[in-house]
Amino acid sequence: MKTALVFLLAVIVVSVVIVQFFSIKRDRDAAANYPHMGRLIDVDGVTVHAVQMGQGPDVVLLHGASGNTRDFSFAFADMLKDRYRVTMLDRPGMGWTEQLDPAHRRAFSTAHASPRDQARLLKAATDQLGVTNPIVLGHSFGGIIGYAWALEFDDLAGLVSVAGVANPWPGDLGWTYRVNGSAWGGGLAVPLLSAFVPKTYVETTLASIFEPQDAPDGYLEHVGAALSLRRHSMRANARQVNWLRPYVVEMSSQYGKIKVPVEIVHGDADTIVPLAVHSTKVPGQIEGANVTVLPGIGHMPQHTNPQEVIAAIDRVATRAGLR
Repeated sequence: MKTALVFLLAVIVVSVVIVQFFSIKRDRDAAANYPHMGRLIDVDGVTVHAVQMGQGPDVVLLHGASGNTRDFSFAFADMLKDRYRVTMLDRPGMGWTEQLDPAHRRAFSTAHASPRDQARLLKAATDQLGVTNPIVLGHSFGGIIGYAWALEFDDLAGLVSVAGVANPWPGDLGWTYRVNGSAWGGGLAVPLLSAFVPKTYVETTLASIFEPQDAPDGYLEHVGAALSLRRHSMRANARQVNWLRPYVVEMSSQYGKIKVPVEIVHGDADTIVPLAVHSTKVPGQIEGANVTVLPGIGHMPQHTNPQEVIAAIDRVATRAGLR
């Protein structure tokens, strides 16, 4: 009995060492292969990564879940930079932006940054960059950060939501978020996934995000999915998504306070952030909000239909008197 127990403990210890070795290696490889592309800004002791380009009225771009600034730098930001000054930001725990609070960095925890927390941090970063009266664009999870920004501050020109989270959804978001967003899952499951998730899983996941369209050639290589598979980023993403709904319930009840121009672009084939659940209701919640529905389009309009998204930015600029 004693021998069996010793053997079992030895197996557990060896397994933990192996998992930690490979997860640490993947963390380091991701950092080496996908270095930060912009400035690292200190905001009250928290490092925020920002990429800035172009000239003109300010546009701030906020990425979605499991993302980073590379989603926008792939092609979309280049389409804007001749007419706008574009500022792309990594959200807390993602890309090269640190977690907001030391408690958020613990492995066995559910502590996370709320949408309002994130908006305040990122707004402070843009203030340091000299951004004034920006049009704030949020994609997917970034959409709810955009709404939080508009609720927290009044010195923005307007808001563009691209397939953005806006309203409470029925049910939960599946077992992966429940497990990885839990305290024990963050400590035990996340290192295992970070160490061994295969490239085929990443490819399949990416394809599902773009469905029914295809991802552009070269997107996977550019976006740096490996950054999102680092342990701290997986924990940050899982917790922020898993515990998001109560914040959305509270925030959506306050949307009537938003007085800036709001333009929404959303595909009716989006199964990740469904149009009917999130965006269709917003004109009844925010006076003057306008929804542009893209027939047959999925979750990534900034790549599949960039001109429609740019047109929404231009409409906000016109409505706000920037052009």
